[in-house]
This record gives sequence, structure tokens and C-alpha cells, in this order.
Amino acid sequence: MMTEPDHWETVYTTKASDSVSWFQATPETSLAALSRIAVPPTSAIIDVGGGASALADSLLDRGWADVTILDVAAAALEVSQSRLGTRASQVQWIAANITQWSPARQYDIWHDRAVFHFLATKEARDAYKNALHTGLRTGGWLIMATFALDGPDKCSGLPVIRYNAELLTQELGHEFTLVEAWSEEHKTPWNSEQCFNWCVYQRR
Repeated sequence: MMTEPDHWETVYTTKASDSVSWFQATPETSLAALSRIAVPPTSAIIDVGGGASALADSLLDRGWADVTILDVAAAALEVSQSRLGTRASQVQWIAANITQWSPARQYDIWHDRAVFHFLATKEARDAYKNALHTGLRTGGWLIMATFALDGPDKCSGLPVIRYNAELLTQELGHEFTLVEAWSEEHKTPWNSEQCFNWCVYQRR
């Protein structure tokens, strides 16, 4: 049976980055979330699962100088590095499984668009939360998007757990104060719709 890291390596070595369901030419909702919390571009941000995402490009365009991208698939990181060209050196790149990773530093913002909902076991979720607690400073911001309760129950052939704001807040625990939540209808490259649940938290 293919392991999860192997699954994502296969995805990014066999499919174009703009032909997967989660593709966004511009990460508008992520950028809007950052605008809502009014964080300065001097903030340290980590994008978990952001390997091939254009968020790094958009942040650099806006003057962000402390950007880290983590992804389980090295091939996904290579997509962004190739797209950014010489600007790739302005980003810190980490190829790691978030459930097996221990941050070496703390960040002001932890951004996760559609990683957490793949964690189907309590052990995996607990491991993720351990990394989150280590890597996000007190007072820092957590921006997390998952499939909503009326969203898909699978993605890329893998099962997901769907959340609303109440369920996600319960899962994350008392250290995180929910600041805002909203829904997004994401359009895939083939114009189907996927309903996402977005939540912004501040760590106590």
C-alpha cells in the first residue's frame, strides 16, 4: 500500500500543479484572511502544505520577508521553486511530514489550507497539534481551512474529516480563541464547487 508521502509525491510528479482540485491561480481567501487580522509583512509565517501554492509568490510580491513553506512532497516544493526562479532563495523550504516534524523556531502566523482535514486518526491530529503548539508563538495567529460539513468526503482519493467552526475549535482545544469563521465555495479547475470552512484563531 502506498504511504501518504508517496501518494503526494506521485500526485506532483504525474499531474500539472494547475490540474488538481485545490489549485488557485491566486490564493485570494488566504490573502483576505491575512488582511482581516492586519498583520504586518515583517511577521514570520509558515504555510503548512503549501508546496505548490502561489501563496509564497503573493507574499513576496507584498514585501513579506520571513516566509516558510512546508510540504510532505518535495516535488510540490520544486514546483514553487521553479516558478519563483531566483526569488526562491527568499523563502525557507521544508520537506517534512507535519505529523513527524518538530519546529526549530516559532512563527507569528501558521497557515494551513486543507492539510488538517486529511488527518483521520487521533494520533495524527495529536502529532500535528504538538507541532502547532511548538511552532506558533503565544499571541500568534492560526489560519486554517478544511472541507466544510457539506464539502467532499474525499480528496485526491483520500478520506477527509469535515469540520465546521464549532467542531474545529473543539478539536484544537482551549489554547486557541476563535476570532472569525466563514465559508468559501472553491471552484476547481473543472468548475465544480467544494465548500470550505475557514477559521482564524489567536493562540492564548
